[in-house]
Amino acid sequence: METLKKEVQEQKTSKSKKVTGAEAVIKCLLEEGVDLVYGYPGGAIMPVYDELYKYQDKLHHVLTRHEQGATHAAQGFARVTGKPGIVFATSGPGATNLVTGIADAQIDSTPMVCITGQVASHLLGSDAFQETDIVGISTPVTKWNYQITKASEIPEIIAKAFYIAKSGRPGPVLVDITKDAQFGELEFSYKKCEKIRSYKAVPSMELPKVKEAAELINAAKKPFIVWGQGVIIGEAEQEFKNFIEKTGIPSASTVLGLSALETKHPLNVGMVGMHGNYAPNVLTNECDVLIAIGMRFDDRVTGNLNTYAKQAKVIHFEIDPAEVDKNVKTDVAVLGNVKETLSKIMEYVNSSSHTEWLGEFHKLYQKECEVVINDQLTPTKVGLTMGEVLGQINKETNGDAVIVSDVGQHQMFACRYADFIKTRSNVTSGGLGTMGFALPAAIGAKMGVPNREVIAIIGDGGYQMTIQELGTILQTEAAVKIVVLNNSFLGMVRQWQELFFDKRYASTVMKNPDFVKIAEGYGIQANRVSDRKELAGAIETMIASKSSYFLEVVIEKEDNVFPMIPTGASVSDIRLS
Repeated sequence: METLKKEVQEQKTSKSKKVTGAEAVIKCLLEEGVDLVYGYPGGAIMPVYDELYKYQDKLHHVLTRHEQGATHAAQGFARVTGKPGIVFATSGPGATNLVTGIADAQIDSTPMVCITGQVASHLLGSDAFQETDIVGISTPVTKWNYQITKASEIPEIIAKAFYIAKSGRPGPVLVDITKDAQFGELEFSYKKCEKIRSYKAVPSMELPKVKEAAELINAAKKPFIVWGQGVIIGEAEQEFKNFIEKTGIPSASTVLGLSALETKHPLNVGMVGMHGNYAPNVLTNECDVLIAIGMRFDDRVTGNLNTYAKQAKVIHFEIDPAEVDKNVKTDVAVLGNVKETLSKIMEYVNSSSHTEWLGEFHKLYQKECEVVINDQLTPTKVGLTMGEVLGQINKETNGDAVIVSDVGQHQMFACRYADFIKTRSNVTSGGLGTMGFALPAAIGAKMGVPNREVIAIIGDGGYQMTIQELGTILQTEAAVKIVVLNNSFLGMVRQWQELFFDKRYASTVMKNPDFVKIAEGYGIQANRVSDRKELAGAIETMIASKSSYFLEVVIEKEDNVFPMIPTGASVSDIRLS
């Protein structure tokens, strides 16, 4: 009997140990399987960093050079692994510097857990040094947030944070912890959160809706699929591929859906959207059934909603009920995780092929090649094009690289021309369009998949927004390959000024520093190319490098990205030039 009592007591002791709140934070992360954190220390988060010092063998901390860089690095890690990215920051400016990355993660459904320090609870509301109401500030751009003022709250709240960040439609959460809660003590025990009474992560699949969708698909003469990142988030790539191959339906991707299906799959007809491919945009307004899978009908995809696919029956496979009928009226909504719903609908759809309909996509693709693509990939003009740089990268990597693009013309060229043979290979800022995203995101992506080639494609404008993260590469030795496409302009804004503002290039001309010298100053191998004859060799050398590498490619100054749907225009009014 005494032995049994002793064993029970030992079990209780192993599960419940008195620790500080700061140490509890670290132990919670370890319980969730976290081994990598991005962040920047400061006064209000210092107790957590002090405990982190003791756990360096289990939890690796990456010191970024700016808190925004920490959030983008965490995003890059999350996007290639599917795991939440973890961020630490102090109060006040440290916390507010996270907001752009948090907002980016929210609109792009990226799981992230941000932990910020806060002034002591008795100082809240007193305008104390480095006090900001980060919970109030971040409420519109987080999936959930919470302020902890007592050490005893830490395990339960962090467990809940991880569950909310990862489950259903993922997103960023923020936990703000006062300094006294970090210094306080608690009996530590941890239980992972598996459900929250008021929160239903995944809506129940309704079989009648699945059958109704299948009936529309089976009857369609000109069905068309637009898929988004939901396929990747739901880990439904194989189910999606099985579905399109059985039904024979032409399929196009949103920007964030790229790489869920290999680029050269015969049913992959390209990308939709403002700078997407000609055929899928035009034929959106000719299909009889439009099947949206894991996408949210963003305005850059739909153009003018008054003319978008009005002739078609619309089927929407979606995990978030709030997205259904938000922008485009749906005839049949199939709610649930697409991995489950696509698997189920396979029982009811007929094996089919739509050869003549698919041929219409091919004809319009040939037209796009003649007017746009050939000149971009194999130009005859003197200046280098962004398209040919991407084409050369494809040759060197065979499509087996993670492409991390920033925001601007180069982003659209990367999305249009990069080849992908594996999922989770396209990492970019979609909904928020955050310049400065790519460099830190590429660092995070490389840490997430260290055995894959990670190439950052960046413009000269966005590069300088987070250029300090070269210091993170110096310190971590992350073998990121950086390609800056330099046209000495804020290229996308300049293109709009050319097309819609009579070439009044107001504040878009860039006078740039010597990027090669800057990279070398951070201990990174560097090169510059401005001659077409040197391009292939330069990219080959970059890819062959086992360490980080910087390549500046001087691009023709007024090179535009086409096709283009002008703002407010119909998708069928897409311009080829």
